Amino acid sequence: MNSRRRFLELGAAGGAASVLPLGAAWADQGVSRDQIVLGSIQDLSGPLVTLGKPIQNGMILRVEQLNADGGIHGRKLRLIVEDSGYDPRKAVLAAQKLLTQDKIFSMLGSLGSVVSLATLPLVLEKNVTHLFPVTAHHGNFEPYHKHKFAMATPYPDSTRLGVKQMIQSTQAKRVGILYQDDEYGLEVLRGTEAALKDAGLSLIERTTYKRGATDFASQMQRLRAANLDLIVLGTIVRETIGAMATARRLGYTGQFFGSQAAYMPAVAKAGGAAVEGLYAITETPTPYRDDAGNSRALNEWMDAYKARFKEDADLWSVTGWIIVDVFARAADKAGPKLTSDSLAKALEDAPYPRGFLGNPEYVWGPNKRLGNDQVRLAQIQGGRWKTVSDFLR
Repeated sequence: MNSRRRFLELGAAGGAASVLPLGAAWADQGVSRDQIVLGSIQDLSGPLVTLGKPIQNGMILRVEQLNADGGIHGRKLRLIVEDSGYDPRKAVLAAQKLLTQDKIFSMLGSLGSVVSLATLPLVLEKNVTHLFPVTAHHGNFEPYHKHKFAMATPYPDSTRLGVKQMIQSTQAKRVGILYQDDEYGLEVLRGTEAALKDAGLSLIERTTYKRGATDFASQMQRLRAANLDLIVLGTIVRETIGAMATARRLGYTGQFFGSQAAYMPAVAKAGGAAVEGLYAITETPTPYRDDAGNSRALNEWMDAYKARFKEDADLWSVTGWIIVDVFARAADKAGPKLTSDSLAKALEDAPYPRGFLGNPEYVWGPNKRLGNDQVRLAQIQGGRWKTVSDFLR
């Protein structure tokens, strides 16, 4: 195995019944008489490995289930996952391998904005569909291209919806923000300002931090001194925990709201008492096997995941499974003569419904490449995430 990257291949076991005549030609790479080759770029060794590994596992589970049921129009799926280490340079090398050596048909669910945006042009140049990257960056659906499709609501839109709901439900009047000093943080800031403008309010205080910061004392002192009802966090995992712990030590008793990037299983699990009560935005909920409200289908899915991988499923496991399932439904609808164009047309024509995993409905169209504009509000209660609103839009 090349030490610079890991990859996993899931191939067809044995032959599959032919659905097209021998010698038939396919217009696009990655599709043969008995196989569809899929690629994905995950972080399996870097700072986002706690996301990348379960995303990969969720994808594997769905691929194995589909292959066990005969594949798609007689074709088995072969999934190849490359490790980026969350480094755009490594991601480019991984994409080049997937596109030119493995000759994938579709790129699925690549993790992170820096990865998806660095590799997207390479994918589209090869007439390969770039589907459902795990990032909320608008560059994954804008500008329009017929072969790129996104699922995640952009940070400005989801933050606006969440802050609007927080203002309505908590009657907050004095709102401030702590955000990462980069494009991600600015997108959270934009969404916050839009929600405040809608409510006839102004941002009382703002402060930033550099990526990787661990000390938030000066920022939280500044926000506490502003006498805020609500602090918006443009933070991710470690920063969310550190900022809230610092604010509580300083005596801040108001509410906290985080973007989609703060809605992480690790925040609730590792944050302890410091993050209790945090609100954040989500599209699909984090599952818990012992939740009395679970459906039978959800529990059976979680049991199958644990039996396969010897660990509990989480939000990212769900994400990986759904990504492959959306592809499979569209490929099935596209029919035996599968091409990038026929797959795109199938995605445009057939919405992906809400399901037992709690996902929103995904709807694309001839001129619409973002599949979702609905989010929900969740809160950490008793050390776990609990959904506390219906879909907002």
